[in-house]
This record gives sequence, C-alpha cells and structure tokens, in this order.
Amino acid sequence: MPDAVVLLSGGLDSYTAAAIIAVDGYALNALTIRYGQVHAREVEAARAVARAVGVRRHTELDLDLRGVAASALTGASAVPKDRPIDASIPSTYVPARNTIFLSLALAWAETLGASDLVIGVNALDYSGYPDCRPEYIAAFERMAALATKAGVEGGRLRIHTPLVSLSKADIIRQGLALGLDYGLTHSCYDPRPDGGPCGRCDSCVLRAKGFAEAGVPDPAMR
Repeated sequence: MPDAVVLLSGGLDSYTAAAIIAVDGYALNALTIRYGQVHAREVEAARAVARAVGVRRHTELDLDLRGVAASALTGASAVPKDRPIDASIPSTYVPARNTIFLSLALAWAETLGASDLVIGVNALDYSGYPDCRPEYIAAFERMAALATKAGVEGGRLRIHTPLVSLSKADIIRQGLALGLDYGLTHSCYDPRPDGGPCGRCDSCVLRAKGFAEAGVPDPAMR
C-alpha cells in the first residue's frame, strides 16, 4: 500500500479528500499545521478526523506565520461576516499558505519515500483564494519535479485534488456515501466561545449552502 501525505485541517474538504484517497488504496500520513490561526478548534477537529480515517501517522507542526502572513485568520484584522461572496480575494486569504503547506508536505513525502500528496482544494465553491486553482496545483507539481532529489532522479510527484471540480454539495454527497461523520469537522473562521460555528463567515455560509443543496442537515450545527 503506497504512502500519501495529506494536508489535514479538520475541515469538511480535507476530511473528504483524505477518505477518497484512502478508498483508492493509499496509506494516509496526515500533516496538520498550527500556523498562528486565531483559534485552535480546527486542530482539535483534525485529530478527530485523523482517527476517523485511520491515518498511519499524524504530525502536528508548529509554524507561526503571523509575523510574515497578515490575514484575518492570523489576527491581522477581524474576520468578515455577512459579506457577498464573489471572485474577489477576501481578507481571510493567508499569503502563500498553500505554497508553504505543500512545500512542507513535499518535504515529508520525500522523507517517507512517498510520491503522492493530497489537498482538499476546490475551485468552485470557494472564497476566491488564488492557490486553490487547478493551474496553481499543476505549476507546483512542475516545480516539485525540478526542486527535489526524487524528481531529479526520475521520480514523479503527484498532487491529488479529488474535490477540485466538485460543488460543496457534491463533496458532501460523496462524503456521506463513504460514511463520513461531518459532525467531527470544523469549518468556521471565527467560532463562538463555546466552539460552535458563527454561521456568518464565508466558510460557514459556503458550508450551509452545500448542506442545503445536498438536502441533508449539517451535524456540526448546534
């Protein structure tokens, strides 16, 4: 069973992507990064999700980006609420986050002798982040082939993006078909003091839209 390194945030998308790759026959090695985000709820969710999908290894890495990557998610400004979601890049964009995260996953993959990375990016129901697009993923693959020992010696790294062309509703339907418990996940950018979702940030709005279109209740709402 080949190893794959999956970026696991504890959200709905990364959970579903990991489960799909596991069904495809890969052994999962989960990487969760504490990057200075304003709340730790998603890290707790990542631990629960990692157990649920049966990861082989789960590494939690501390890499505080607050000094170099200003974002509402790293405390530089308030998390926007009730805004119209369009193609503009919102203040919750963390500069270069996926590039940094994929680079770390790439390093671990080389260490493990793995050729496969997994990331739950989505180019349809998302908040305008430029590093969620297929052309970005393809460019990173090309870079990795040039920048790694494995690539220079003829190996080929593949970045799996099983959700990239799915709507949020389709992601939820696929996850439910796999028996996933979305009550384990956390998507909110600015949770309430009790840890529950705010229901008003971009992530909450997109998640609610997905569950509504899938015609099922969200088990994480309480």
